[in-house]
Amino acid sequence: MRRLGVLAAVALVGAIVYLVVPSGGTRPKHRPSSQPLHPPAAAAAQPIPAVEAGLLPWSLAAPLSREVVLPGGGGSLLVIGGLNSAQSSLATVFSLDVATGNKTVEGHLAAAVHDGAGAAVAGQVQVFGGGSPTTVAAVQQFPAPPGTGTSAPSPATWMPPDSAATGSTSAPSVPGTAPVVITGASTTSNAPTQFAASTSGSLPRPRSDHSAVSVGGVTYVVGGYDGTAADSEIWATKDGLHYSVAGHLPVPVRYGAVAASGGKIYVFGGEAVGGPQDGAAVTSVQVFDPTSGRATMAGDLTQPVAGASAFELAGHLYVAGGVGNAPAASPGVTTKVSDVATDAIWAWDVSAKRPLGAGKLPAPIAYAGSAVTYGRGWIVGGENHGQPQATVETVWPNSLFGSAGAAGAGSPYFGYKLLVADRGNDRLLVMSPGDQIGWTYPSVFAAAPPGGFYFPDDAFFAKNGTEIVSNQEENHTIVIIAFPSGQVLWQYGHPRTTGSSPGYLSWPDDAYVLKDGEVTVADDRNCRVLFINPDKTIAGQIGRTGACNHQPPTGLAEPNGDTPLPNGNYLVSEIQGQWISEYTKAGQLVWATHLDMHYPSDPQQLGPDLYLVSDYAQSPGGAIDEFNREGQILYRLQPTQGVSRMNQPSLTELLPTGVFMTNDDYRDRMVAFDPPTGALVWQYGATDAPGTGPGYLNTPDGFDLLAADGSTPTHPATG
Repeated sequence: MRRLGVLAAVALVGAIVYLVVPSGGTRPKHRPSSQPLHPPAAAAAQPIPAVEAGLLPWSLAAPLSREVVLPGGGGSLLVIGGLNSAQSSLATVFSLDVATGNKTVEGHLAAAVHDGAGAAVAGQVQVFGGGSPTTVAAVQQFPAPPGTGTSAPSPATWMPPDSAATGSTSAPSVPGTAPVVITGASTTSNAPTQFAASTSGSLPRPRSDHSAVSVGGVTYVVGGYDGTAADSEIWATKDGLHYSVAGHLPVPVRYGAVAASGGKIYVFGGEAVGGPQDGAAVTSVQVFDPTSGRATMAGDLTQPVAGASAFELAGHLYVAGGVGNAPAASPGVTTKVSDVATDAIWAWDVSAKRPLGAGKLPAPIAYAGSAVTYGRGWIVGGENHGQPQATVETVWPNSLFGSAGAAGAGSPYFGYKLLVADRGNDRLLVMSPGDQIGWTYPSVFAAAPPGGFYFPDDAFFAKNGTEIVSNQEENHTIVIIAFPSGQVLWQYGHPRTTGSSPGYLSWPDDAYVLKDGEVTVADDRNCRVLFINPDKTIAGQIGRTGACNHQPPTGLAEPNGDTPLPNGNYLVSEIQGQWISEYTKAGQLVWATHLDMHYPSDPQQLGPDLYLVSDYAQSPGGAIDEFNREGQILYRLQPTQGVSRMNQPSLTELLPTGVFMTNDDYRDRMVAFDPPTGALVWQYGATDAPGTGPGYLNTPDGFDLLAADGSTPTHPATG
């Protein structure tokens, strides 16, 4: 199935391509209709959903941090000022299309600024204070583009703005027109008319490192620093020109994470200025009630944090990223804020006044600009290790990823065990949703089969999770072992020896145990699909041994996939010619189609006329495709730059949580993507760094899921 150097990758324009063919087939549907894996029991309070967090496949044109970000018109974001990688303040104002990453320069501030705060006030965008480079009191304003400051509505499934009218999770298509291509390549353009902001007034005192949030038609300036001391005063304004003191924070901080919920304003953590904790991040959670004018302590975070982002999403509060404190040089020494960002995401339980682990960011980040639109929180730029970043991340509640506070919350395989065929390390791993390895084979407790355990190319659960079948491609064998004991139950083939006579295989691929006990395997170099009885006799085959051409029904051109289907048939992929076909067990052809791709690998069925396949192409051509029986590519996910880029992904499956999981073989990792946005939402393994320790893989080439009841959701026909 997977031949090194067989095919050269051809890069498509852009960081990611979604290709939708306008006619024929079933439109892709990427969100499962099932209910959460663990429906809540009857209780006074419902669980807080965990979050799905993703790193967008496109990035900013240049690193940026400490900017103001507001919801913009049409679901875009308005990005104002900030700090570049040369530590210079910026005056640029641009809109950012959250579907494509395209950037449009809208205008410029009167004075460059970073660490400011902003809000839409009385039809104007107001930028309050900031660093320029010293802390200033100036308020700058410019006309608010339509929709600025108002979060776009939150549909059940996030949709790019262009597709909102069609209800599709991918790009819209219009029958009779050319295919619609949405690229993730970020471009920069200028608005037809650019504005120049003006200085409209002044804050009561200079302030930076603060936030602005609007509640009930009033904008509040919260937290911050005047260049010398933290400012406890909470200022209120209705016009950006006149200010009154609405209250005082019990713990004055700069770089607090601020969000409004239920008519109240919450301040999470922050950096203390002055006093015994000067320069250190704090754990305090403060809440201000504009109605009473009182600010009180609401509780504490588990860890000190400053420079985080806070959001209200679906009625719940979440805190993402930020920095903690550097390790103390010696006992009793006060620590200062570190420049190492965290990837932690917390949900704040308002009733219990406590934080709950809700997931992780794909990329640790702090001091970013952030806003909410389309029901998602967007984190633009930011810093890690003191350096501005060009990344864009998004977070949104997804109860299929678990409940905040539960073990493994935020995992794309929440509620399941994950089996990984770690091919380059000659081992199998089983992991929990917290990415903890709980089982390894071979081990000191479970010896390898005769001839060794070499090149495990795929592995699938069988017999209600009591067995695992693994084909060892370059070892030319299939082995079935008991799970979890690791006892070898069955073996077929001759280690390191190829052949086509009974008992021999040549590069076997995708071995499954059927419910009647037979084993099916794509015997690649023998150009056949075999059905092997438990007693190792041949029950049947598709294709004629050695007839290595696509000549259905007798000839197969190097089959590398033989997925069992619910109707009893088999989905067969052929390397040569890029063919995918459906066959009956008796070898009768149901349909066949040629795909415009490099190297089809391990096709799966998603619907009546909707299929999923990996394009096992070298970087940057690796892709995930959905297609129909006519061979039309209905959806293509093909990141071609950055951390999202794939290098020879071999198996992709749509998990019950609604994400695509794939083994990205030659980047030495498992990854999961959010289909509508292409965002990278999970990874296990260090990118391009093979290894054997915790957190490392080496050319992983197969995986499977196991539910607590022993079912296998991605291949129920064999589980």
